[in-house]
Amino acid sequence: MANLQMTGILEKMTGKDKDYRYMATSDLLNELNKDCFKADADLEIKLSNIIIQQLDDAAGDVSALAVKCLAPLVKKVTEPRVVEMTSKLCDKLLNGKDQNRDIASIALKTIISEVTTPALALSVVNSLTPQLIKGITAPGMSTEIKCECLDILCDVLHKFGNSMTGDHEMLLNALLSQLSSNQASVRKKTVSCIVVDISMIEMVSGDKASSFHLDFVFFSASLASSLSDDLLSKTTVHVVGNLKNKSVKPEMTRTNIQMIGALSRAVNYRFGPHLGDTVPVLINYCTSASENDEELREYSLQALESFLLRCPRDIACYCDQVLNLTLEYISYDPNFTDNMEEDTDDESHEEEEDDESANEYTDDEDVSWKVRRAAAKCLAALIVSRPEMLAKLYEEACPKLIDRFKEREENVKMDIFNTFMELLRQTGNVTKGQTDISETSPRWLLKQEVTKIVKSINRQLREKSVKTKVGAFSVLKELVVVLPDCLADHIGSLIPGIEKALNDKSSTSNLKIEALTFTRLVLASHSPPVFHPYIKDLLSPVLSAVGERYYKVTADALRVCGELVRVIRPDIEDFGFDFKPYVHPIYNAIMTRLTNQDQDQEVKECAITGMGLVISTFADNLVAELPACLPVLVDRMGNEITRLTAVKAFAVIATSPLQIDLSCVLEHVITELTAFLRKANRALRQATLGTLNSLIVAYGDKIGSSAYEVIIVELSTLISDSDLHMTALALELCCTLMADKRASPNVGLAVRSKVLPQALTLIKSSLLQGHALSASQNFFAALVNSANTSFDSLLESLLSCAKPSPQSGGVAKQALHSIARCVAVLCLAAGDKKCSSTIVMLTNILKVDSSTNSAKQHLALLCLGEIGRRKDLSSHAQIESIIIESFQSPFEEIKSAASYALGNIAVGNLSKYLPFILDQIDNQQKKQYLLLHSLKEVIVRQSGDSSEFQDSSVDKILNLLFNHCESEEEGVRNVVAECLGKIALIKPTKLVPALKARTTSPAAFTRATVVTAVKYSIVERPEKIDEIIYPEIASFLMLIRDQDRHVRRAAVLALSTFAHNKPNLIKGLLPELLPLLYDQTVVKKELIRTVDLGPFKHTVDDGLELRKAAFECVDTLLDSCLDQVNPSSFIVPYLKSGLDDHYDVKMPCHLILSKLSDKCPSAVLAVLDSLVDLLLKTINFKPKQDAVKQEVDRNEDMIRSALRAIASLNRISGGDCSMKFKNLMNEIQKSSTLRDKYNSIRNE
Repeated sequence: MANLQMTGILEKMTGKDKDYRYMATSDLLNELNKDCFKADADLEIKLSNIIIQQLDDAAGDVSALAVKCLAPLVKKVTEPRVVEMTSKLCDKLLNGKDQNRDIASIALKTIISEVTTPALALSVVNSLTPQLIKGITAPGMSTEIKCECLDILCDVLHKFGNSMTGDHEMLLNALLSQLSSNQASVRKKTVSCIVVDISMIEMVSGDKASSFHLDFVFFSASLASSLSDDLLSKTTVHVVGNLKNKSVKPEMTRTNIQMIGALSRAVNYRFGPHLGDTVPVLINYCTSASENDEELREYSLQALESFLLRCPRDIACYCDQVLNLTLEYISYDPNFTDNMEEDTDDESHEEEEDDESANEYTDDEDVSWKVRRAAAKCLAALIVSRPEMLAKLYEEACPKLIDRFKEREENVKMDIFNTFMELLRQTGNVTKGQTDISETSPRWLLKQEVTKIVKSINRQLREKSVKTKVGAFSVLKELVVVLPDCLADHIGSLIPGIEKALNDKSSTSNLKIEALTFTRLVLASHSPPVFHPYIKDLLSPVLSAVGERYYKVTADALRVCGELVRVIRPDIEDFGFDFKPYVHPIYNAIMTRLTNQDQDQEVKECAITGMGLVISTFADNLVAELPACLPVLVDRMGNEITRLTAVKAFAVIATSPLQIDLSCVLEHVITELTAFLRKANRALRQATLGTLNSLIVAYGDKIGSSAYEVIIVELSTLISDSDLHMTALALELCCTLMADKRASPNVGLAVRSKVLPQALTLIKSSLLQGHALSASQNFFAALVNSANTSFDSLLESLLSCAKPSPQSGGVAKQALHSIARCVAVLCLAAGDKKCSSTIVMLTNILKVDSSTNSAKQHLALLCLGEIGRRKDLSSHAQIESIIIESFQSPFEEIKSAASYALGNIAVGNLSKYLPFILDQIDNQQKKQYLLLHSLKEVIVRQSGDSSEFQDSSVDKILNLLFNHCESEEEGVRNVVAECLGKIALIKPTKLVPALKARTTSPAAFTRATVVTAVKYSIVERPEKIDEIIYPEIASFLMLIRDQDRHVRRAAVLALSTFAHNKPNLIKGLLPELLPLLYDQTVVKKELIRTVDLGPFKHTVDDGLELRKAAFECVDTLLDSCLDQVNPSSFIVPYLKSGLDDHYDVKMPCHLILSKLSDKCPSAVLAVLDSLVDLLLKTINFKPKQDAVKQEVDRNEDMIRSALRAIASLNRISGGDCSMKFKNLMNEIQKSSTLRDKYNSIRNE
């Protein structure tokens, strides 16, 4: 039945009536699209023949439908039929009538796009390729046929290029021959066939590479990306040979330069080895081209830009030449003479003359702007790819860029703005986290140019062009982000530009948003008095913008109002500036938006935040308005969309020093907030806890005790180790409630019954730390002082927490420390009498249980230490002797706790207990390690306060410590080093020379110990040791080339600490240190030894820890000293060898690779192929079948680490040009296990 129906359709398709033919073809298309359609051999032949025939139909709509039929037909007929149709269509293309050529080309492209199976693809390619090559190269073929064949070949190469390796050489020869064609269209299509479609890559990945010539962006295929290195080399040699041939026509030269640039875009880093032949030729063409040959210069600069982005390592030696070239041509304008060389500020009445003079020259044939644009983009590529050249760029490029802000072509001006912003962003990246600004720092160099930048930008803000003004504000925004306080002296000159942008009728929403964003940033980053003279001029346009219809403008204007509120009245007590005239205008503008319900959520939130700031700052001047305003804010708390913002606004109001009268809404607010504690929204609960705390502190006398009790019940559900931040906030609120003397006894009772059980459970958690632990301590201190609370019962509850339970076993060591701190705080809060009785009880525990390994004894020692650190225990006779008795315990944790306790009680009374510890160290050889730990506790606690350390004590301690520098036990040496480092913070003038003198000690352990000591002396906060150690740093860090591996590792760890905490101290040494550091990442055969264990042999790598430390140091340097590190020279061979090293080394290497992918993508792309195999080997590694669980878990961690690095690589634009990397991604997608892990990592 189906065949009969099909026969009828086929008969109608050959009828004379074109309407019949159209309807029949439409019916056939519907049948072919049905999943159940099947054709026998005869029907296949009939269908293929008639559809090919219909392509020649005189009616265009019929032939168009026939083309659509081909797509489903390819999937429904056998392979021979598809090949047959392909051959017939090729014949039509090459030998058919001219009017049928286009439809044949479209039909062939349709078939190519629908081929999916490898076998069919191979058959189609074998059929097509010879005929397409014939169409391209055969003599007598018309230009139109050649162009159509090249178009189709592009599609074939894009889809099947990797499976056509056998044809690559033949195709390449055919295509290269067409580069010398006299027809420009053929040359363009040929280049498109050979190279990748750069435009498509940009749209997908956001690469900063310049766009390819407009005529080259019609295709998304390439031969080049799948060529072997030999054929790529052949192509490059051919093109460079053409370029060197001076007799070649100029248009051929332009095509060849385009070919070079496009090739580098297509193959990325693989073009690097050919730069030596190519770059000098391009630079020569740039400088020697005739005055009218702007296209030649443009194409040369575009190619150089591509080289900078894609081959950073290979082009390094040409960077200075490229920089000079870009600076020369960024101002290349042979047809225009600029008579405005002098930098003079023009008055406002001269604006029209400025605009006329800037645009007085127009010539539609002048294309020199393309050269300037290409030079600007090439310079941007240089800035992005060479962070180490930043200082040079500020000296040479920055003044030139500022001068070129006056560019007359608007599109070029935007590129110059973008290039300058890249310079600012790179400055921010390189100097991120640096506080000190030296005269060689890029930030310092930028600061010297601020005056010129502002003067030039002000001139741009007076231009008529909206696009120019948007670009100018973008530059100012980036400038404020990098140098937050740099515009203090220039605010007055910038205000007119802001006013004009906000008030001018021609201003677009985009311009207003940029102006408002800049205004907000500059208000937030500068001192308020700077703006006081200009508040009147600034406020009017901002308030006008609050009334704008477009919500984005309104929201940004409201944010600016919030910053203005802080600026207008920065200090409630200080009346140096008369803010009163501005209070009501700001209030009225924000109130209008606050009460309007019919507006965007962003505007609502900004209005609520702004009103919170207005009330907290100006409430004493808005007494009459508060009864109308506060209920509106309360109403916004009832709205699910705006309640979080409203809660935060009330927190701001509650903390105001004006003690605002909230009596009209306070009860309602407390009720609402209490209800919010039950909500699932975590951010809302956090904000609610903070706001309740602020309200109770400020208005506790106006809140009833019943409300307190309800709050406490809700708080008890929030205390858990699953969310420590929330727990800390809840406990802080509990403390606030208990601290309120007006609270009824029921509040203390509610806390004991509801919150205390949760708090006792919490302190048994091994996760408790930081803010939550501090809040727990404060909670117990507050609870013991609240009404009807028994100290003894609280103490008993805390001590019982340390008892092992049948369900969970013993308490974790971290939990014991938490309990001890809470006990100490509790005792001190309860008073001297209770504290003394507790100490007696604890010492009795030590006397009774001295021979057992009980948690009770362990906790008693920790409690004594914590109490002793906070209070002088010298009134308790012989307490030190009782503690030191525990040194005899056979259990390590008891001995460690005793050491901790002895050191901490010494902190409470240095004059009594420090001599005792020193004397014991001298006389008790067997207890030295534990006593040194006690001494360490003393020194570490005192390193922030040197007032109690006498010189005589320091001398005695130093002699003692230096005597133990050569100890055979690594643990002893580490303790000694930490002690020396912390003493160095107290007495740097004495310690630094003493440590330096021992860097030349013949004993390796001594050298290692003093370098480690320096590491402990470098902390994040500024210290007086910094300026003392700065001249001597080299003496310590140069031990990285010491003969002993222990010393080298200590030096590497010290360098890492310097890089993390004080990078500015070591930047000058890095050029010398980095090669030495890189050398430590290499596997040293002399450090690998084999240990004979009888039945088997075991290989020991003594250099493993050193290599791991070296890679971790590089990781730190990438964060703090990126401008000093040359990534290209590090990745190969050092990072590459690390990716094939031991598990412990691979992990930091994966982190480094991820970081480099983000910070220096071009350097990674340059060697991507060589890294793929190492990553593939890692993710496919399978542990042995008899591997223990620890080995399996380690391997899983390593695979996830490698996949994380791969995910970072996949985000790099241009990475898809590496076929090896594409194959790696395909391998991951094929494996369900790897795919799931990879997807979970991407979603992290």
